[in-house]
Amino acid sequence: MAADSSVAQLAGERVDHRFKGLPPDADGLTVGELAAERRSLFTGGFTTPVLALSAEAVEHNLALMEQYADRHALAFAPHGKTSMSPQLFERQLEHGAWGITAAVPHQVRVYRAYGIRRIFLANELVDAAALRWLAGELDTDPGFRFVSYVDSVRGVELMEAALTACGARRPVDVVVELGAGPGARTGARTEADCAAVADAVARTGTLRLVGVAGYEGEVPRADPARVTAWLRELTALAAAFDREGRFADADEIVLSAGGSAWFDAVAEVFAEVGELSRPVLKLLRSGAYVSHDDGHYRHLTPFNRVPDEGALRPAFLLWAQVVSRPEPGQAFLNAGKRDAAYDIDLPFPRVVRSARDGSERPAAGLSVTGLSDQHTWLAVEEGSGDNSGPRLEVGDWVGFGLSHPCTSFDKWQLIPLTREDGTVTDFVRTFF
Repeated sequence: MAADSSVAQLAGERVDHRFKGLPPDADGLTVGELAAERRSLFTGGFTTPVLALSAEAVEHNLALMEQYADRHALAFAPHGKTSMSPQLFERQLEHGAWGITAAVPHQVRVYRAYGIRRIFLANELVDAAALRWLAGELDTDPGFRFVSYVDSVRGVELMEAALTACGARRPVDVVVELGAGPGARTGARTEADCAAVADAVARTGTLRLVGVAGYEGEVPRADPARVTAWLRELTALAAAFDREGRFADADEIVLSAGGSAWFDAVAEVFAEVGELSRPVLKLLRSGAYVSHDDGHYRHLTPFNRVPDEGALRPAFLLWAQVVSRPEPGQAFLNAGKRDAAYDIDLPFPRVVRSARDGSERPAAGLSVTGLSDQHTWLAVEEGSGDNSGPRLEVGDWVGFGLSHPCTSFDKWQLIPLTREDGTVTDFVRTFF
């Protein structure tokens, strides 16, 4: 299932001052024309700071998660909020994704603009204007499949009122969200609460109950035992609702969970689900895998617990240039909070590229101590490195690994897709 041809039209966008890091002499070229030139990220006129995405790592990660989902008989709707990139959505769909997950109405509108036919909204939708727009999309496109969380009786009432007022002709499919426990994020807290929400849905003429869902990443003090126990509560809720005939109008029962930290537990527990009255769509929603990272998800990825299933590769490198060495042990680079994720971890120095001869060496002895809006504060152990090149100098490029993909993608509108030798083969457009 692939997105439509509007994704290809992104190659016709003109390159100009709106896009950070791109070569000034490329102004006026289309994105496709610049990509066809196969310029070097390092010698092709790109300016620092510039974020690069490894073509090889992205392809590896796409293939690995496709194989994982197939192996565990899971459908896959990766969360698109991570990248907000139609080109990456298209690649995910080509690698077997059922659809794409969204969190807010803006994201759904972007997905639809680029031809996404199946969207799972992992949030309750109670905005009347957004519901009016959604009803129009459903009414005019019989092939569009949309599923949304509901977690409150009041939310159901607001949805019903908005959809009735606009004359919606197709019902909106909903799944009751089970919260991950006291103090967790959204979701009805108890089975009785979930049943009350399901009862409210049954009283409407505009909503259709098709399943249950939740997010195990919000389980308090999450560990394998607690996460597994909550997932079994979720599957038990699905079975109970089915026995009570609550899915009578559904063609299939949607059972969904799965962030990027516990999808191994999701696979294990979902595999235990017995036969229900209708086919079960076991829908995994992990999104950070596309780029992975060098920090947060490197530590949290389930592949650390199941290494025989493979390993994701970090795909981001943020290249910044040394612009000042004002005193021994201190360097400043020209990337900062506007360019790098810093909400969980500071960037990780990985490689130094000499401004003298283009040689590269590991970034040993370098550590980020802080970020200003447009500067990286870098501590330098003098004499550090592997002695294969000069000490860190003004003009050198440093490549940084990043932590938390969701707050890395959102700082860049057009990201070079780069091969291992530095050749830029394409550009990834984002819409935040």
